[in-house]
Amino acid sequence: MMSSLLLRSCLPSAVRSLLKATHIRNSSSMMGGLQPASVMVLPRSLAPAFESFCQGNCGLLPLLGQSEVEKTLPQLNAVPDIRTICPQFQKYEFGTCTGILTSLEEYSEQLKDMVTFIMDCSFSIDEALEQAGIPRRDLAGPGHAGAYKTTVPCGTIAGFCCPLVATMRPVPKDKLERLLQAAHSMGGQQGQPIHIGDPELLGIEAFSKPDYGSYVQCQPEDVPVFWPSQLTSLEAIIGCKAPLAFTSPPGCTVRVPKNTVFPVGCLTPEMVPEVHAISKDPLHYSIVSAPAAQKVRELESTITIDPGNRGIGHLLLKDELLQSALSLSHARSILVTTGFPTHFNHEPPEETDGPPGAIALAAFLQALGKETTMVVDQRALNLHTKIVEDAVKQGVLKTPIPILTYQGRSMEDAQAFLCKDGDPKSPRFDHLVAIERAGRAADGNYYNARKMNIKHLVDPIDDIFLAAQKIPGISSTGIGDGGNELGMGRVKEAVRKHIRNGDVIACDVEADFAVIAGVSNWGGYALACALYVLNSCQVHDRYLRKATGPSEGAGEERWIQALPSVAKEEKMLGILVQNQVRSGVSGIVGMEVDGLPFHNVHAEMVQKLVDATTRHM
Repeated sequence: MMSSLLLRSCLPSAVRSLLKATHIRNSSSMMGGLQPASVMVLPRSLAPAFESFCQGNCGLLPLLGQSEVEKTLPQLNAVPDIRTICPQFQKYEFGTCTGILTSLEEYSEQLKDMVTFIMDCSFSIDEALEQAGIPRRDLAGPGHAGAYKTTVPCGTIAGFCCPLVATMRPVPKDKLERLLQAAHSMGGQQGQPIHIGDPELLGIEAFSKPDYGSYVQCQPEDVPVFWPSQLTSLEAIIGCKAPLAFTSPPGCTVRVPKNTVFPVGCLTPEMVPEVHAISKDPLHYSIVSAPAAQKVRELESTITIDPGNRGIGHLLLKDELLQSALSLSHARSILVTTGFPTHFNHEPPEETDGPPGAIALAAFLQALGKETTMVVDQRALNLHTKIVEDAVKQGVLKTPIPILTYQGRSMEDAQAFLCKDGDPKSPRFDHLVAIERAGRAADGNYYNARKMNIKHLVDPIDDIFLAAQKIPGISSTGIGDGGNELGMGRVKEAVRKHIRNGDVIACDVEADFAVIAGVSNWGGYALACALYVLNSCQVHDRYLRKATGPSEGAGEERWIQALPSVAKEEKMLGILVQNQVRSGVSGIVGMEVDGLPFHNVHAEMVQKLVDATTRHM
């Protein structure tokens, strides 16, 4: 309850004498028993709604307390900042600033029916930079570091709504990790950024022209890092169009008696963040807690056993599963492809590796509320349509997945497929995933592991992945177990050197992330599990939400139900058997994948992944 947050150090006194005692300063550093804060003064009729708005967006609007202005406006015994003299308050009428005031004495009567809100401003970005050993950049103008109105909406609560306002500091990319650790040690959750990378991803177009303050100069090797700004509360006041309101001026903070700055538990080791690059164009980084990242690494290690002794250990790249999952976590619309027609003398020629992993991943993407679509070979459209229908009937999938085909013959066709009206600024998908999908070799053909050319059975879906490399905002993942799968061009040199027939069969088409597994289905299961881990992580969840609105809540029931399970994967393999899909190695129509029995090998792997995912969550 907010009553527990009332400022215990506030001294009752007459309004006029309290206002005269108020000091404002442009620094967020703490001196003695004081801490910086901003002040919002609103009509009493709006106070409950504003309190709910702050609580619903607590990552942005850390509310220290509220009080009746006439009784408990904070008494501040701070030493004024001699570097600058700030006016005490800005006056707003119906959302418009109508005055800058050094005293509120003439509004004594109105203040009797108003409430003061005290917002915590104790975390200092500049102090975190200093602790991380990062020199401050020069401002392009006078005043304080710039802040930007973004296109990210705060959670609308009780009629209050406004855009997120964020402030930026440039950070050398090789010092990002150090900065995040320093900011965490100083500020807990308040020290965590809400965006790292391209400003346009926040809807900021005029980067050199902040809405508030002055632009902070960036160097070529710098990465823009954004934190929530206290000015978000000012936008809320403007948006509510109160007949009368008063606020601290932008860039200025009141110093109030020191209270509990951070909620208990914010500085636990479980919250220490890691930072990972997930896109180069546009530049984008994501963050996750160290324990959650370690859990994903355990999943990656689990799926890399090599039951077929193919030598896949030579193909492994560290943290590809983690980076792919982070990228997918930020994606809104995902295109999944699968299908490896290795049994060219049979109908259908597909194998049992690929579709189960694709369906398992799609099921979890659906649970996260992401648009999920499949693209398959034209000749296999009816097969995959039947597989999806049966998966829905048997509860493996919650809802059907739209299924597309692609038979274009040029990069222009691929771009038209990927983008609305063929416009590369309007991609239909922001992440592509290939799971055990036949991949094009350097000579333009498609080969199974035995060097048999199966090009006549494969549509040029590779072109979609190639076109995506030139469209900003689309990332891609390839999942494979032998090096001839779409996306494995990322490790093609290792495939040629270490995999049998690799000099012929190696896929030449790259994905941004290459997930290597002993069986490709396992990579699909692990990616679904990794997404569960990330979205159950408080650090990552806050970053995804840009600290706006309430958290989804770790381990939400629909996520747990959407995870792979032995029962669901047994049903899925049974569906493939009913449709005469064969095991990849043996060619048997039965309960096996890549020649390995389901009940002794694959079921054990599924259970191991799920147990590792849900342990201690």
